Amino acid sequence: MIRKWLVLSVLSALNLGSFSQPSKTPFVSKVWVADQGNGTYKNPVLNADYSDPDAVRVGDDFYLVSSSFEDVPGLPILHSKDLVNWTIIGHALKRQPPFEHFSVPRHGEGVWAPALRYHNDEFYLYYPDPDFGIYLTRAKNAAGPWSDPVLVEGGKGLIDPCPLWDDDGQVYLVHGWAGSRAGIKSIITVKKMNAEGTKTLDAGVIVYDGHETDATIEGPKFYKRNGYYYIFAPAGGVPTGWQLALRSKNVYGPYERRVVMEQGKTIINGPHQGAWVDTQTGEDWFLHFQDKEAYGRVVHLQPMKWINDWPVMGTDADNDGKGEPVLIYKKPHVKKYYPVTTPADSDEFEGTTLGLQWQWQANPKGTWSFMNPANGSLRLYSDNKFDSTNNLWSAPNVLLQKFPADEFMVTTKLTFRPNTRLINEKTGVVIMGFSYAGLALKSTKDGINLVHLVCRDAVKGKPEVEKVIMKMTDPTVYFRVKVTNGAKCRFSYSADGQKFIDVGEVFQAEVARWKGSKVGLFCTRDSQINDSGFADYDYFRFEPVR
Repeated sequence: MIRKWLVLSVLSALNLGSFSQPSKTPFVSKVWVADQGNGTYKNPVLNADYSDPDAVRVGDDFYLVSSSFEDVPGLPILHSKDLVNWTIIGHALKRQPPFEHFSVPRHGEGVWAPALRYHNDEFYLYYPDPDFGIYLTRAKNAAGPWSDPVLVEGGKGLIDPCPLWDDDGQVYLVHGWAGSRAGIKSIITVKKMNAEGTKTLDAGVIVYDGHETDATIEGPKFYKRNGYYYIFAPAGGVPTGWQLALRSKNVYGPYERRVVMEQGKTIINGPHQGAWVDTQTGEDWFLHFQDKEAYGRVVHLQPMKWINDWPVMGTDADNDGKGEPVLIYKKPHVKKYYPVTTPADSDEFEGTTLGLQWQWQANPKGTWSFMNPANGSLRLYSDNKFDSTNNLWSAPNVLLQKFPADEFMVTTKLTFRPNTRLINEKTGVVIMGFSYAGLALKSTKDGINLVHLVCRDAVKGKPEVEKVIMKMTDPTVYFRVKVTNGAKCRFSYSADGQKFIDVGEVFQAEVARWKGSKVGLFCTRDSQINDSGFADYDYFRFEPVR
């Protein structure tokens, strides 16, 4: 404990303390910082899988929300003062409804592209579940608490909603359609809502059909400016698409169409789906995502201008109205300088609650984890993980977080205390996607083994392949995984935290359903008795690869 206290003191002095420390000490990642410290920033401003971002400014503060799919807690809320430096401040969903349905992993289901707005001194957050309908949750404070979600409209295939409160008091909702559930896609619908914004009132009107020119148009965001209704919407598919702006003097159209941003000669593929925000100084900016495969959908910030009542995003060197994304640009002008900060990644497990960067694969049980302030650790209790597929893809009690950079190294220290009346309890670190790999301690009749795990095509129910590395004489061990460019992963272990020994072959991280790979911890068993074993994790630290 003395050594760990000294580490924390040094980190605090360097302004690199864990997220559980007071907010007056901003967290700064060791592996990715967008703010270059010279008045410029580099994209992505969020080099992590915050897909389908939407954002809003309230006074001098910016707030951002993203999709979270099956992960819980869901609907992460981020805060910034300058659109470059972001902090996770909470989640709008502590559990995902319907609660029983999401008590097991539902990969790719759950929260799709949400919309965040501020109306009548309150935050309104609309999110779609493609299997159940469109929900609304509200809060006076973006950090929470958020209200229980209410169903605005039930049904399958209703996705990507966004509200608009018109000048005459009428309230509208725009949304897209998921072909996998609705049997149709590439269209945009506008519906009326009640004055409270809690219910749709009609079947709506299709205001744009993208089948001929803009296949897979989706993710609409609704705005009004200078008498025009605007629908910003991406089209052409996630990896290779473009950003559209539609405008009309009538809410139901007809809408004029213009491509306002595309990849062009840049390396930023498929730049689309995001949010227009303005600063208090009158600048306009656009936040959007880029699909980086195993790394997920990372968030970029583009300068934006209005020219002849059309938005132009990024830079437009040939003045054709189609912007191209920037990689480095001058930071937004927001009246003053704000300190560098990033979303939390490392966690010293010193608080009484899990860091906000962590998510489970399903609605959690209260028996899965315990923040143990007596020794500054996270205790994970084993739980029966398996259904007939026998792999971690089907295990709800896997605790994960997003990749925070293209290259990083993460190290954890753990002590395993298995239940002596059980065998096959297992705990360790994992890289999780359609396929996964990990390093773990496993209980056997003869003691504890160090094992290397690989599961190819876990999404298809294939079993783990487990290789025993050695029998352990000490229940305490250090695990490390290095992720290098291209999402290549290499696992290693150490008895003393200094000398690490590589295990297994290089593992190629893979995407998950609509998401990138994630890294994290698990503690499982394959049988049920009246008690469990547990593992104490001392920390989970991200550092540059060395």
